[in-house]
Amino acid sequence: MTAMTDQHSEHAHRFNPSGYSDPSDGDDRLDQTGRTAGGDRTSPADRPADRPDDRPDDRAGAGRPERFVLDPATPDLHGDNERLRQAGPVVPVTAEGVPAWAATRYDTLMTVLTHPDLTRELHHWSGRDALPPGTAIDRIVTDTSMLNADGERHRRLRMPLTTAFSQRRLNGLRPRIEELTARLIDRLAGMPPGEPVDLRLEFAYPLPREVISELIGIPEAHQDDLHRLTDAVAQVGGLEDSPELRKELRELLDRIIEERRGTPGEDLISDLFALHEKDGGRLSEDELFATIELLFIAGHVTTVNLITNAIGALLTERGQLDLLRSGQCPYSAAVEETLRWDSPIAYFPMRYAKREVEIDGVRLRPGEPVLACFASANRDPRQYGEDAGVFDVTRPQFTHLAFGHGPHFCLGAPLARLEGEIAIKALFEAFPEMELVRPVAELPPLDTLLGNSTRTMPVLLGPRAR
Repeated sequence: MTAMTDQHSEHAHRFNPSGYSDPSDGDDRLDQTGRTAGGDRTSPADRPADRPDDRPDDRAGAGRPERFVLDPATPDLHGDNERLRQAGPVVPVTAEGVPAWAATRYDTLMTVLTHPDLTRELHHWSGRDALPPGTAIDRIVTDTSMLNADGERHRRLRMPLTTAFSQRRLNGLRPRIEELTARLIDRLAGMPPGEPVDLRLEFAYPLPREVISELIGIPEAHQDDLHRLTDAVAQVGGLEDSPELRKELRELLDRIIEERRGTPGEDLISDLFALHEKDGGRLSEDELFATIELLFIAGHVTTVNLITNAIGALLTERGQLDLLRSGQCPYSAAVEETLRWDSPIAYFPMRYAKREVEIDGVRLRPGEPVLACFASANRDPRQYGEDAGVFDVTRPQFTHLAFGHGPHFCLGAPLARLEGEIAIKALFEAFPEMELVRPVAELPPLDTLLGNSTRTMPVLLGPRAR
């Protein structure tokens, strides 16, 4: 495509806690770090043509739709998403400097996740050459694992991993997850009484990190370095996530994989090596490395958000916690309702139109990207009723989209559910008087387009139950 100047900046709005900014402030928008950028990050010559906001006839029966700039540092994600849903089922947005369409509603997102004319394969994206480097979107869409494969290649890359997350493997993991959880509970109980404890840092993060480390087969000698780097990815501790840190993490994982070639064990790295040798390279070297890297990062970071969000929800809605403690509702119901009500993933990039396609009255041209709005779709009143914004563990178990849908449904969903249920049950049984130090709404958000959670979850534990 040829580039063209953005002539419609007056239509660019960014979300803020009070609603839309004044149209006259359209150039005072946020870049991907959350700082005022004073306009688009790219120069006019760098911008792709035919962007969603540059076409007057994209929405049937309407003029040019307004374009919204998603704020990674928003303090009100769910308020932003409500305004997106009201704007339409498929809305033009800017995400980390990238123009895209956003699928905002449940039925629309289901269509996007399963549509045969939409693909995750990057070469279909007409605007990929203008992608700002180093952003969360850049890291996701350029990943060479099964994440961005479709059709036969996706099946070839995904099939070797199905046994790693089989019910048999999960049944074998349950005692180990319970053991790790009990160890963390003991550690929490030994902390100075009466002092705040950050449960994201001290509980929600170390449990899934330890589980995925064992499942994949991370040698103990490398765990401290690996944990230091993944602290930043999960946004706990003092390190900040950055392209340089991601490069260091990739180099460390590559070194671990190379070392494991000569020391096989009962773990996923060994399984993948064996398959690679046996089938004459069903997975190439690059694919094998990318797969292990994906599983390690994706295999624990979203579960950190799930456990953190569940703790915040239950300590805010004490009546819901009472239903769990009394046995009227299982803890699994709290996990499912957290996944729906406060999805660990906010937005996830991208799917691309392989040819012209119409989604809910919006025509997508070949090569245009679509952003999946999971947190928005999971609170869609059209699917869940007018109380969609209410946390309710007695809610009928409608299907939610927190783990996606279709061929790319999250392989690790059963493991995340298991970890979440074991973790929150043990935590709330151990500390019945636990309470929040600050309301969840006052806690700092993750400041990322992808993840939905808070950076901390400070609580007063109270005495341990006898």
